Amino acid sequence: MKRLRICTYNIHKGFSQFNRRMVIHELRERLRSLEVDLVFLQEVQGLHAGHQVRHADWPGAPQHEFLAEEVWGQTAYGQNAVYQHGHHGNAILSRFPIVSSHNLDVSDHRFERRGLLHCEIAVPGLASLHCVCVHLGLMAGSRKRQMEALAGRMEQLVPQASALIIAGDFNDWRNRAEQVLARRLGLSEAFHVSNGGRPARSFPSQRPVLSLDRIYVRHFRVVRAEVHCGPLWAQISDHAALTAELEPDG
Repeated sequence: MKRLRICTYNIHKGFSQFNRRMVIHELRERLRSLEVDLVFLQEVQGLHAGHQVRHADWPGAPQHEFLAEEVWGQTAYGQNAVYQHGHHGNAILSRFPIVSSHNLDVSDHRFERRGLLHCEIAVPGLASLHCVCVHLGLMAGSRKRQMEALAGRMEQLVPQASALIIAGDFNDWRNRAEQVLARRLGLSEAFHVSNGGRPARSFPSQRPVLSLDRIYVRHFRVVRAEVHCGPLWAQISDHAALTAELEPDG
């Protein structure tokens, strides 16, 4: 494979900012317009019985399957938050076979359920590719512990020679993830070179001011990285979508 296109996107459970309206159908079309190979999604609604009753056009399948239909042949879902009417979590959509998947619960307390969805994906031209979709906590202490858990798991399961992508909603406006992920795992942030050494601003999507969402890579060269934001994107999520075009460095 010469190049790999990826996206990370917090889809806000398929509702617009402030939950004004259900936008999962519009979101599916916008996501497909990005023409990416791998998608890292956060706040994916796996099930919600109440929405199924209230919205006539609510998808019959879980959101990750609905979004992937006819484009991304493989999906993995990690259920994080469970409640009376359903559950939500992270998902990875892939044009290539997902060899294995595992969701690690890194919740720091019962009021904020968080997980790390780890998949190994068989991509032509790569010996192995490990992908992790993350959604970290709102509190600095929680994020620190979750990033340490992430680094420890990758050190245990992923050889240093393997290609690695970690992407998602880090809630890391103070840019502390870099200290852990670069030092322990040898990862680089996709926007670091093109954005003056800083992650991209991705929240709120209308006019982003906070750097919450990230794409970290190892054994790839970043050809191009883009933030997809503005009025049209703000209609379908409170986060901007981030994309990166990657070339294997070996």
